[in-house]
Amino acid sequence: MENNTYCIIMAGGYGSRFWPICRDDSPKQFIDILGNGRSMLQTTFDRFAKVCPRENIIIVTHRMYESRVREQIAGLQPWQVLGEPIRRNTAPCVAYAAAIIYEKNPDANIIVTPADHAIFDEDCFVRDVEQALALTDCHDCVVTIGVRPNTPNVQYGYIQFSEEPAFPQCQNLHKVITFTEKPPLQMARQFIATGEFFWNTGVYVWKMSTLRSAYERFLPNVARGFFGLTSSTTETELDRLYSMSEAISVDFGIMEHAENVYVMEASFRWSDIESWDSLFCTAPKDTSGNGVVMGRSFLYGVKNTLVHVPQNRTVVLQGLDGYIVAANEDTILVCRREEEDLIAKFASDVELENQRIRK
Repeated sequence: MENNTYCIIMAGGYGSRFWPICRDDSPKQFIDILGNGRSMLQTTFDRFAKVCPRENIIIVTHRMYESRVREQIAGLQPWQVLGEPIRRNTAPCVAYAAAIIYEKNPDANIIVTPADHAIFDEDCFVRDVEQALALTDCHDCVVTIGVRPNTPNVQYGYIQFSEEPAFPQCQNLHKVITFTEKPPLQMARQFIATGEFFWNTGVYVWKMSTLRSAYERFLPNVARGFFGLTSSTTETELDRLYSMSEAISVDFGIMEHAENVYVMEASFRWSDIESWDSLFCTAPKDTSGNGVVMGRSFLYGVKNTLVHVPQNRTVVLQGLDGYIVAANEDTILVCRREEEDLIAKFASDVELENQRIRK
């Protein structure tokens, strides 16, 4: 089954919430967010290289990031890095990659994954994905992986599932009832109280035949346009196709409507790492509740604070409680964690001032 296993890594996002270490030209997936010496894209690629041959991994990104992908992942074939001319959400992205895989192997068993999520307990993750691949190899179904929630996070998608196991031999696999994308806080609290919901990791596993059938049924316009693509399709043809394509997600366009979708409860820990505060929540803490992810730090009377500065920098902090301290080579951010929403304004103000200076 290994040679029939392919992986689509979606790596085209902006990642603007992690300013100042992330910018438009260097979004989250290309940054060492977790402080482990590897970017999130590199970590994701390494993880899936344990599941399928590295030559079976396709990375879809924005065209402006193609060279960045190749810098970070050496030795990729031309068809393994696909550049989208414009962003049209995840459904066109996945269809584009699936068309290229179909050209190589019409019997492929495909994993679809974001490039910028954190997976802990990787051995457990590999076992879960391999179990999902075994199921989709034998059954006409889509398997997604869900994580049991512990907080009412309103930045995550939620999957409602049937309590009865879908198959006697798979006690951790359940029929999906509904998908809900980023519910309001009160609804998220209700979801958790019922015990009938998982967080949606955005990882999907399905055979090529199942994937194409779902697109043809629920997103026929996308299917007609993208499934005719090949590795020899010109940029001009691709530009025209993307300009006419609807912008829609796989979740909304397919998963919310398909009847053959199942969710597997994850045996690993997971985080979307969608904000500085979510990074703080996953980071190891010292005895004062500080999460020092990167940088050489001297902390005096500092509590509940996240520190993420370049490894070659030293930061000395005194008296902070509940802050984000983040820096790149030219900008330092010090912001209350509870006021992280202001960071977008800070970034805009700094960019406007930089533009004024450059004039």
